[in-house]
Amino acid sequence: MSTVTGVNDHTFDASIPYTVITSNAMSSDAQYNGRAVADVAVINTTAAHEQAYLKASNADTLDVFGVAVAISADGNTIATASTVEASAATGIGGNQADNSAPSSGAVYIYTRSGTSWSQQAYVKASNAEAGDGFGSSLALSADGNTLVVGALSEASGALGVGGNQSDNAAPASGAAYVFRRTGITWSQQAYLKASNTFGGAQFAAAVSLSAAGDVLAVGSASERSGARGVDGNQSDRSFMSAGAVYMFRFASGAWMQEAYVKASNTDAGDTFGVSLALSGDGLTLAVSAFSEDSNAVGPGGEQADNSYSNSGAVYLFHRDAAWHQTDYIKASNTGLEDRFGSRVALSSDGHTLAVAAWQEASNALGINGDQMDNSGPSPGAIYVFNLGSTWSQQAYIKSSAPGQFFGAALSLTPDGNSLAVGASLSNGEVVDIGNPSSAITQTGALFLLRRAGGAWSQNAVIRSRFPSGGDAFASTCAIANDGHTIVVGAAREDGSAAGTDESDNSLTDSGAVFIFVDE
Repeated sequence: MSTVTGVNDHTFDASIPYTVITSNAMSSDAQYNGRAVADVAVINTTAAHEQAYLKASNADTLDVFGVAVAISADGNTIATASTVEASAATGIGGNQADNSAPSSGAVYIYTRSGTSWSQQAYVKASNAEAGDGFGSSLALSADGNTLVVGALSEASGALGVGGNQSDNAAPASGAAYVFRRTGITWSQQAYLKASNTFGGAQFAAAVSLSAAGDVLAVGSASERSGARGVDGNQSDRSFMSAGAVYMFRFASGAWMQEAYVKASNTDAGDTFGVSLALSGDGLTLAVSAFSEDSNAVGPGGEQADNSYSNSGAVYLFHRDAAWHQTDYIKASNTGLEDRFGSRVALSSDGHTLAVAAWQEASNALGINGDQMDNSGPSPGAIYVFNLGSTWSQQAYIKSSAPGQFFGAALSLTPDGNSLAVGASLSNGEVVDIGNPSSAITQTGALFLLRRAGGAWSQNAVIRSRFPSGGDAFASTCAIANDGHTIVVGAAREDGSAAGTDESDNSLTDSGAVFIFVDE
């Protein structure tokens, strides 16, 4: 064992690499294995350990496997996507070796038995074609038996549920596909399009599913209608990239659209629907518009002002007899280009909301630091809101490490008490026993935070055992109900095969998925 001496001493196994994250929190006399490591703030001695290292069963250069991930409630089923995968196969279990349809996309489903993971299915669209980007968004029901896959560049001009899939009259209109598992067998249940399909709308760039898998929200951030509120005029094309959300419900054995949802202050370029989240019962919906321009601060502010470009906003909706907007939420330090709403996550009861602003520029570190200092080299922040009689901000969370895109990925447990935050360009210094230390920038990190008694604290920082700059580690993540099984995507990782040498970098941007268990 080796020991870091100085402030916050740590003792740990010296036989494996550890990540040192630098700041100004420790005294200059801190030591690691006899070597001075001044300004060490966090050392990755977390109890979280890597349980699996997964690669696509047909891993190939530039496939970006892991670009989207989803996990079941029990943590035993995961889905991950490769939007650039090139097979022309259709349906379940087709020919993976064919590369005749570039960027058609594929989804891979894995299941866990004990501590071992195995691939259960290889999933393609029923109308797989080059450039469709199948897998651009993913959602799993709590039991893992319903899977929704978005393909934001799918080109059919069909409308609604079950239309003509072979028509390519509307390039990049987008589609969503619903799959069901019976036993261990997967099959496609539905093919969904917008009720106002048009080219470039990118329907299904974001999807969210209720716990039971019977309510589905589909985001289309490039939708162009100038309508406001629920079920307005869908045929208008006057507001480029205003954005919309489409609500679907499964009842009596079939899917149907039940609502067309727009912001209360719809404006061109707002990208409403870029990220969204449903409560467990499917009755509360959070929708972000990270390009919204209001200068309002906090919940319930003035929506009409457009003086803060790309500051971003989040909208809350609830379904009683019908869907209606209940709240409009902004950051507590609204700023130009902050992109508040780049990711959103919602607890099962709909009372805890986490919002990422991946370009927020405060120089603060950790929990509830100074929000007003915009000198930081480490953009990105998370805002946690809690619903009592009204919404109020509970925490303002920054990375404890230098780097960028804190909030690139975001996942919240159903109880709202565990939060996984990806920072795909986080920096770190790798310390390897017996070898000189080396600084590696933009390695990426996953930050695990816990809430107890209304207060948030950082529980763990998780990094790849063999970090490499540009791997996009933690650009996606998903956390199981218990808060202890975490899926982390690294879409630009370069390894060649699953379960082998993770230090191998022979397959550029093939992508990987890591399963961590925090004990």
